[in-house]
Amino acid sequence: MSYGESAARRNRLPLIIAIVVGIVLVLVVRHLVVGGGSSSGSKKAAPAKDRRTGCIGLAVTASSEKAALLGQVADAYAGADRRVDGKCVKVTVTSKASGGAEEALARGWDARRDGPRPDVWSPASSSWTVLLQQGLTAADRPALVPAKTPSIAQTPLILAMPRPMAQALGWPNKALGWGDLLALSRNPAGWGAYKHPEWGKFTLGKTNPTFSTSGLNATIGTYFAATGRSSDLSAADVADPKVVAYVKGVESSVVHYGDTTLTFLANLAAADKAGQGLTYISAVAIEEKSVWDYNQGNPSGDPKTLGKGQKPRTPLVAIYPKEGTLLSDNPYVVLTAPWVDGTKRAAAADFLSYVQSDARQQTFQKAAFRSFSGKPGAPVTEANGMLPRQRITVIDPPSPPVLRQVAQSWNSLRKRARVLFVLDVSGSMGEQVGVSGQNKLDLAKRAALSAVDQFAPDDEIGLWTFSTGRTLQDQPYHDLVPLGTLKANRTALQNAIRGLQPQGGTALYATTKAAQKAVAATLDPDRINAVVLLTDGKNEYPPDPDVQPVIDQLANSSESAATAVRVFPIAYGDKADLGVLKRIGEASRAAAYDASDPASIDNVLTAVVSNF
Repeated sequence: MSYGESAARRNRLPLIIAIVVGIVLVLVVRHLVVGGGSSSGSKKAAPAKDRRTGCIGLAVTASSEKAALLGQVADAYAGADRRVDGKCVKVTVTSKASGGAEEALARGWDARRDGPRPDVWSPASSSWTVLLQQGLTAADRPALVPAKTPSIAQTPLILAMPRPMAQALGWPNKALGWGDLLALSRNPAGWGAYKHPEWGKFTLGKTNPTFSTSGLNATIGTYFAATGRSSDLSAADVADPKVVAYVKGVESSVVHYGDTTLTFLANLAAADKAGQGLTYISAVAIEEKSVWDYNQGNPSGDPKTLGKGQKPRTPLVAIYPKEGTLLSDNPYVVLTAPWVDGTKRAAAADFLSYVQSDARQQTFQKAAFRSFSGKPGAPVTEANGMLPRQRITVIDPPSPPVLRQVAQSWNSLRKRARVLFVLDVSGSMGEQVGVSGQNKLDLAKRAALSAVDQFAPDDEIGLWTFSTGRTLQDQPYHDLVPLGTLKANRTALQNAIRGLQPQGGTALYATTKAAQKAVAATLDPDRINAVVLLTDGKNEYPPDPDVQPVIDQLANSSESAATAVRVFPIAYGDKADLGVLKRIGEASRAAAYDASDPASIDNVLTAVVSNF
């Protein structure tokens, strides 16, 4: 089935500023571009400047890559002052990763943990609605997804590559796909087979399919590629040893996973800026519109930063897998939930008609989405790294039971991890949090225990702690549980974590260097080698006061993706030095995470673990 056929089947501003003197009401309708960034938690996408009262409230939870765009559409909708049953409608858009929202809806939405409860949910792909319904049915709980879930915009999954790498493989004239990348990853010569040994081994960036639509669609796509079909994937196919070997082969080339493609795009942009744009990753599975964002110097896709970033020296181009690919169809799901009454449904229907109007669809197209009927806009050009006339074979998603089987099988096939947890146990970790009687270390211990349980038995996990001793001669870090398989280390890890006590100061720099060096000394090239560093403070260790040697060590070790030890720092509490921790994450081509609210540490650690 071609892209156009699939789109047909689905069928499913000059800037205007008006200033009224008296009571000042400012309505801004912008040329709209898509928002970026992702998180396992919810956040307001674009606060509406809407002072109307007595309106029907409509809460929309949207996938991260389009939430800011949809939030700005909601602002324009407010400016149009449309009426439903004689009342205005106030649409509030929040951002939440598709997998995180699906999981929250499946277990019963908790606003304290998950953010504002939605009336309308718009994940990136209908696959998430299928998984939600499967989970609810299995738990004998009421359905939340209606029979019809119309699309508001489309974008296909593609494999983005730095242009010189893609051209070495034959782009744009040669059809390429998963099979070509698998063969390259298995070739001992690596890029040397294409006369570019300086590029090293083939490496892939791919998000975690339990969180991210691109990761889920890429996983489904590799299963289909292994069978040579674009429809009718069966349970027997998923269990076929040849198919399993194919999928596992693709996963083996992954540098690390993650909850968002932004980690890969931001790190690639940083590498490109340093003149190393061909050394970080060879390809990354993302959505087509993200190629445009990156090539505009705006890898986050945030409308507020469009035009402010430096365009890359080495742009990305889109490979449309010849074996077939899936669409992110961005369904509009008016939840069949008790809190969504008839008035909210009418408001949701009116907002949908506004979003699907020609003017709003042009807004999506200007941001490099395709319209809800599949029509590309002006940004989709070869000059921008995309091929608007490329015939795309669209994969029919597997049946609900098979889709669930694919999603569950990934954990057994993913690349294994080798992760050293390094926890700050300085005295400030003893500070009480809220009125619960617990301190920051108590919350961190609970979250760490939960995080450990998210690894597989054959993942390798270790534990260090750090704080300054009574004298400067005391070693400021301690190896409590040496790296080993979780199966062998589980009890020791649990006991060590439960026994942690806060004391001393923060020896951040010395510990970071030592931890990275220790993992690198026994590096396993067949695993994802990483350090997870949690700290609630700033460096307080006089013998090692300078962050620059840390940055230099990490940057030097990350020049080869195949041998890098990535450091994922977590800024825990409002006194943590988030700026420094971001530099540490960027230097190692990983990502820093913000847990400035200690109560968020469970969600943040879950997001960190998604990298593995």
